[in-house]
This record gives sequence, C-alpha cells and structure tokens, in this order.
Amino acid sequence: MQHELPAKDDAKPFDIEEARRVLGEVFAPWVQDLSLSIVSLDDTPPPDAAADWQPGAVLRMPFSERLCRHGGIVCGQALMAFADTSMVIANLAANRGYRPMTTVDQTTHFMRAVTQADVLADARVVRLGRTMSFGRVTLLSATDNKPVAMVSSAFAML
Repeated sequence: MQHELPAKDDAKPFDIEEARRVLGEVFAPWVQDLSLSIVSLDDTPPPDAAADWQPGAVLRMPFSERLCRHGGIVCGQALMAFADTSMVIANLAANRGYRPMTTVDQTTHFMRAVTQADVLADARVVRLGRTMSFGRVTLLSATDNKPVAMVSSAFAML
C-alpha cells in the first residue's frame, strides 16, 4: 500500500499517536494480527544523553498461544517479524515522519527461548543515511527483561 507524505506545511509531528496510526494502517494484516503496541519513541536526545545515544522505539508483542510452536515456545518467525516491524517504527522515529522503506537484510541471533511472556523490542537506528539505514534490535522477555534475541538489519529508503 502506497502512502503519501504530508506536505511540509501540513506535516504533523511524528509522535506515538502518529506511530500507532502507521502501525495500524501501513503494515500487512497478518502483522497487525500480532497486536503490537508502541511503548515509546526516541527521536530527540534527552539533555543528559550519552555520546552514543541512538534514536529508536520500544514496542511490545503480547504473548499468544497462536505465536507458539510445539512446547509453548514463541516461534522464531514471530520474533523476526516483530523485530523487523519494530525497526521500521524506529526508522520512522529517526526520520521524524513516514518514509517508505524496505528491508534489505536482517540477521537474527536467538539467545534463549521465550515462553508464556510478552516480548519487548528495543529498536535503535545505528546509522541513518539518505538511501540506507542500519539498525539493531534487542528482543527481551517482558517477564524478566533478559535478552532472547539480537537482530541487526539494513533498510533501503525508497
């Protein structure tokens, strides 16, 4: 689905409300079925930000038996889709608005299984260029806040 960027004069700030709108309107229906929610957006460094501060977003994927493989473990496919979607939202936060993009590469390192728990994605834009973006996502079990996967990705800006 093609979405137009608003004219500069009509541009609304890219805030959580706008990110939620994009999440609900731009992504494929099966991604929307994951019931993702946006916890926070970081597009401007806080006054006490470290030198290595990076823009990004934190999203939550609620636990569902529908996302589990045999044994009640959240499947890798759901985790990878969650990481990819989270990185898109992080890119939009870094761009401070909607911009069409497509995933070029995604590498996932699974660290441990997640069962019976929501999953959090801390998605950070490592480098944002004119035509490419590079990022990292840490997936965490919401129960104990321990990492379950690390993801690196590259996106082409369209």
